[in-house]
Amino acid sequence: MAAAPEVPALPRSQSGGSPQHLLLTLLGDYWYGQPAPLPSAALVALLGEFGITEISARATLSRLSRRGLLTLSRVGRNTYYALSGRAARVLEDGLRHIVAFGATEQPWSGSWTVAVFSVPEEQRDLRHALRTRLSWLGFASLFDGVWVCPHERVAEITGVLSELGIDSATVLRAEVAEGSPLGGDPLTAWDLDALRARYDALIDEYSPVRTRLAEGSIGTAEALVVRTALMDAWNRFPGLDPGLPSVLLPQPWPRARARELFTELYDALALLAEQRVKQVIGRYDRDVAALVRGHGSDYAG
Repeated sequence: MAAAPEVPALPRSQSGGSPQHLLLTLLGDYWYGQPAPLPSAALVALLGEFGITEISARATLSRLSRRGLLTLSRVGRNTYYALSGRAARVLEDGLRHIVAFGATEQPWSGSWTVAVFSVPEEQRDLRHALRTRLSWLGFASLFDGVWVCPHERVAEITGVLSELGIDSATVLRAEVAEGSPLGGDPLTAWDLDALRARYDALIDEYSPVRTRLAEGSIGTAEALVVRTALMDAWNRFPGLDPGLPSVLLPQPWPRARARELFTELYDALALLAEQRVKQVIGRYDRDVAALVRGHGSDYAG
């Protein structure tokens, strides 16, 4: 069973998010699949579009290189960085997962996948690793040591348990029995009010962007910043909502509206944002800038 992909958290454009995550996002959006290295000065300038200082930007490049996500090369006195093979795989898996979120919904079978486990408190790293992987697979904690998911995830979670060497666990496919206490409803593992508020907040924040874009009042620099912030906002939802079946949710539910707005703006801002990246990198190397390519919500890796 393949391991769940390592997915970097994506950045808040100008609100203190990690510059490392920000740069990985930008490379994933505009440089994925390109083996050519980029001038370090161009990457510093690109981060500068988001208010990142030169000192912080250069430290970011160094740290990503030490983590094995960027590979460093030199030509004369000039320094260049390229995505490593590991980073390319991380970005491919992460981007596919993010842009596909909410696109389709399968009919719900009525059964839950339940993972029950016991990991000693002293093995905190193992507990954290398991919980992280469970969250990635769409599980949420119903009770201590009891995690639930509305989708069929038996093969995936048994593979994770095997990989992590956890034997004190069981995986079940189950339906809620009639008369079961409401406090034990698996749906209560998710805070639906908070989740609805997040979807509504995205719609409220970015609906004016749709209007301004239609008016032609968004330039290339703003498009880059807004599109990255939008990706950051949307990136958070797969970890909060495993595609909860509509039949379980109070209606009307705002997920579809939020996705429609995300895909519309992510696609519509792509060319403007791509042009800005080309402008920034072109100050340092026009040939490299010509390789910049964005992608839309139909990204397939």
